[in-house]
Amino acid sequence: MKGSDLFVKCLENEGVEYIFGVPGEETIDLTDSLLRSRIKFIPTRHEQSAAFMADVYGRITHRPGVCLATLGPGATNLITGVADAQLDRAPLVAITGQSALEKTHKESHQYIDIVTAFKQFTTWNSKVMKPDFIPEIVHKAFEIAMDRPGATHIELPEDVAKVETTKEPISKKTYPHISLLDERELKKAADMIKESSMPIILAGNGIFREEASTELRILVEFTGVPVVTTFMGKGAVAADDEHYLGSMGIKDHDHIMCGFEMADLVICIGYDYVEYSPKFWNPEKSKKIIHIHTDHPEIDESYMPDILLIGSIKQALFSLRQQCDFKMEMPPRFSKVRSRMKAEIEDYRDDLSFPMKPQKIIYDVRESIDRGDLLISDVGAHKLWVGRLFPAYEPNTVFISNGLATMGFALPGAIAASLIKPEKKVVVIAGDGGFLMNLQDLETAVRLECNFVVIIFNDSKYGLIEWHEKKTFNETIGIDFTNPDFVMLAQSFGANGVKIERAEELKPKLAEALNAGGVWLLDVPVDYSENIKLTDKLKNNFCEI
Repeated sequence: MKGSDLFVKCLENEGVEYIFGVPGEETIDLTDSLLRSRIKFIPTRHEQSAAFMADVYGRITHRPGVCLATLGPGATNLITGVADAQLDRAPLVAITGQSALEKTHKESHQYIDIVTAFKQFTTWNSKVMKPDFIPEIVHKAFEIAMDRPGATHIELPEDVAKVETTKEPISKKTYPHISLLDERELKKAADMIKESSMPIILAGNGIFREEASTELRILVEFTGVPVVTTFMGKGAVAADDEHYLGSMGIKDHDHIMCGFEMADLVICIGYDYVEYSPKFWNPEKSKKIIHIHTDHPEIDESYMPDILLIGSIKQALFSLRQQCDFKMEMPPRFSKVRSRMKAEIEDYRDDLSFPMKPQKIIYDVRESIDRGDLLISDVGAHKLWVGRLFPAYEPNTVFISNGLATMGFALPGAIAASLIKPEKKVVVIAGDGGFLMNLQDLETAVRLECNFVVIIFNDSKYGLIEWHEKKTFNETIGIDFTNPDFVMLAQSFGANGVKIERAEELKPKLAEALNAGGVWLLDVPVDYSENIKLTDKLKNNFCEI
């Protein structure tokens, strides 16, 4: 068989279901081989969208999503989505074509050194120099993407794809994940929590990668220790759990930081620095820290743990609970922090002003979907409102581009979510700026008969940049633009479009769209004067509780 046939057999051996991508001249042998494969190739309208789809596939399934592009501009178009997966630790394998090997040592049409370029955005990558190397390279790419969650990359030159080979895929073996946690360190951690006057748990994205939410919830219920999540950790503990204080992620001195100012011990579980810098919650470098993660921590002067529990997060939480022989009462000051965060969305439940307040839109969305349904947020001012206020009840149900914070993430992400979780309702919250950055794949969504609703926060400007400019300079520049008619735009792609003209319309129209199925765009004018109002509100000293 030719090299591309072996490559596809190796992908099948790794359990690949979908490949998202744009075909090209240098990848035609690979796509030809896919014709005889059980893997479904999903053609997208832009390579960046393909990478975002693979990114979200990895977040949902905890298995590598796969994206494909040709050489040159096709490959460079993948980079943003690949980098997004890398920083948010979503397992992803990127495959790119390349010119024949005889062209790679000299100036050649469309040739650039993609392997060197991708080294900056991946944990590991390699060029296939001979077809006999394919089984080891493919297997290694998938193993590393899983073992050190993030992106890997394989370049397959067009001539190597054509060469005959007798090699076969590597037989996969499953090895038990054994984590030998030090019982003395577990006992020290339990004693430190017991002796602390105000401990707090910081739950991050790693909990979902390890599928350790159940163990975290049991530990919290057993010990009574309150929990704060990062934006990406939303749902690790249910928002209606009495121990949940809220989610943190904005740089302003938010209510949630009052809890951290009072805490003398922070138990960091599956927390990655890229989610929210420790300098914001430990500026004085005075807090004791317990680090529970699969990895050793980065070196940071604001994050110097007193105890490290490295290995399986699931096992660490289970074993730690067995060492804990106490249950603390929620300090009244922590309860007030929880009440303040909860009130911020509840206070707007009956607000019928128009354009709509972001808090009201988020409240109506939450009321319109079930606890286990999926929300995908794009990047913009709305992301901060979603991150702060949207109540998540189940693990891995809110997806946010956080590390790279990439506009244009949500529409492709919703396509992947709809394919993988067809039984779930899927809602996208996007700004008018971010939505238009990958608009072209609305066609992909309709072609694939996806089911999701996109709610567009429409303010005809880059609202987040306006927010920052006003905070910093009290004036703005370069943030205004005009928008198309989103209803007609949706219809031109074969989707459904609705213009919301009164606040009372959003909830029933959203319910109608979710029940009808198909792809829907709801154009919702938003009142982003709430952004600066929040900034002014948070300037006050909220920690005088």
